[in-house]
Amino acid sequence: TRTWQHVMDEIPKLKKGQTQHRWLTAIKDKALDSIRHMVILETQPEHFMKVLEGGSVSTNVYLRRIHNFALDMSWLPWPVLAKKVWPTVEFKEKRAITLAEHLAIVAREQNPERKAFYKLAWCLGASQSDLAFLTAEDVDWERNVISYCRMKTGTPAIMRMDEDMKEILRDLPGEGPLFPYMRSVRAGDRATEFKQRCVGLGIKGVSLHSYRYAWAERA
Repeated sequence: TRTWQHVMDEIPKLKKGQTQHRWLTAIKDKALDSIRHMVILETQPEHFMKVLEGGSVSTNVYLRRIHNFALDMSWLPWPVLAKKVWPTVEFKEKRAITLAEHLAIVAREQNPERKAFYKLAWCLGASQSDLAFLTAEDVDWERNVISYCRMKTGTPAIMRMDEDMKEILRDLPGEGPLFPYMRSVRAGDRATEFKQRCVGLGIKGVSLHSYRYAWAERA
């Protein structure tokens, strides 16, 4: 009698932080409604194909993971769809933000905290959530490093500070959160605010995550 909704409810329990949040958002996908209350053992390939036809790239990615989780838990004795039958996942092109684009965004930004956030994103290359939740205590001026634990994986990240980074940090709070406002809003809201600034400048094809790509390219 186990349904796909049961599978969707169980997976987030094993996740933490932003990964758990992404799962909780993903399982609300309306494209999954047609199988949500369907008994797993009664599921036919055409049921999955209907979901995939009405869904997005995200639907394809997460339905695969839901399906594989059911297989791993032995709730499903055999695949509903064979691997070669699944539609290919085709992501939109992703690229790094250029220095010129970054400088244009910073030059136009009037809010001091948000401006510093974008500047530090360029220097540090951290994910937007890791960056938003940095505190003054993460900055070790004596050892000349900034360190934090990644929210996604819990692994430590340590970066030696250069003069550009120090100049940005000197203008931020000396204790507590470095970005009080940026940490108070959802990741989606930070992304939307950034997109609005890109649209105003005619910049296309980048997101806040593009700062990580830019840092990786320079590294």
